[in-house]
Formats: sequence, C-alpha cells, structure tokens
Amino acid sequence: MADAVLYDYWRSSCAYRVRIALNLLGIGYEARVKSLVEGAHLEPDYLKKNVQGLVPTLEIDGQTISQSLAIIEYLNETRPEAGFLPPDPMGRVRVRALSYAIAMEIQPICNLKTANHVVEVTGGDHDTRVAWMEKFVGEGLAAFEGMLASPGTGKFCHGDTPTMADMCLMPQLYNATRFGTDYTRHKQISRIAEECRGLKAFQDAYPDAVNVEG
Repeated sequence: MADAVLYDYWRSSCAYRVRIALNLLGIGYEARVKSLVEGAHLEPDYLKKNVQGLVPTLEIDGQTISQSLAIIEYLNETRPEAGFLPPDPMGRVRVRALSYAIAMEIQPICNLKTANHVVEVTGGDHDTRVAWMEKFVGEGLAAFEGMLASPGTGKFCHGDTPTMADMCLMPQLYNATRFGTDYTRHKQISRIAEECRGLKAFQDAYPDAVNVEG
C-alpha cells in the first residue's frame, strides 16, 4: 500500500519538484493524474482538495497539503533524514533564496498558462510564446548562475547533497529545453544538472518517465 497519494501532472514543474522529494526519501506514493490539458484540475471534487485548482496536492500522514515548496518543507521537517534544507540558518536562507529565485521569479511568469495568455492578448503565435520563454527563462537562469558563484555551492546547488534548490532547478531546466532556451553556457548550472541526472530519484521523477498520456 502506498504511503501517500500525489495528485500529479507529468509536465507540471511544481509536481516534478515533489516527485523528486518523495523519491529521495523513498516514500511510495499513488499518483493520481490531473490532466491540466483536459481541465481535470478544475473538477469540483478536486477543488475540494485544492481550492486553487493546482497540482500538486499531497495526501500524507493523514493530511492534505498543497504548494510544492510547502510540501517539500513539510517533508523536511517530518523526516529527519531528508536534508532538503541545511541545518544552519544561513544555509537555509541560501537554499530558500535559490529556490524562490526559480519558484517565485522564473516559473510563474513562464508558466504555460501565463505564456498562453500573453499570446492571446497580443494576437501572437507560437513564436511569441517561445520569445517570451527565452527572455524570462534566459534572464532568470543567468541570475541563478550568478547566485551559484558562492562558497556554499558544492556538487549541488548548496553543498554535496540535493536540497530544495535542486528540486526547483531541474524542472526549470526541463522547461528551458522544451522551449529551446540554451542554458549550457552556464557552467555551474550545467554541472549541477549532470549531478542530478545521475541520481535515480531524479531520473524516476523526470516527466517523460511518468507520462501516462503516451
């Protein structure tokens, strides 16, 4: 029997973050797909679980939790072995700052819902969407690379074990690749990405590995 239920969508950056966290902890979960394309996230029964109509939502420990970073922090606080945030205050501040740089600065403005709305209101097309993504993902990742120029950076974004920051970075890189934004000139980002790709927890959370839509 699964230890948790994850309301998921394979291409959701936010759900991707939580899949990584659950995999790193070895928490078995039942994935219940809420197709964003088909509008399943807006069905009345699901809105009772997540009034925002977003994924992910995690049912665990008898609780129902939404918002990916809140979920990751909950897992970190309730599972002492997690290490998703460092034990020292400055380390935690740095990991949160790195995580927020993606989750609060890049991802919302480059969410497909946002990009599609830009296309709609400007009368643009696919090229408009791609240009939007290239600008904001490109600028955001350049800033993130600058933030990595710190003694706190190790094999991963902070230190030598994966943290919440790595869980935010990898989904953003997936979307960068999807829309043709080249991040390979960023040496630290590229190096950390390779470290993450070498871990089974990240491999098993990869969107193409969990896609049930064919």
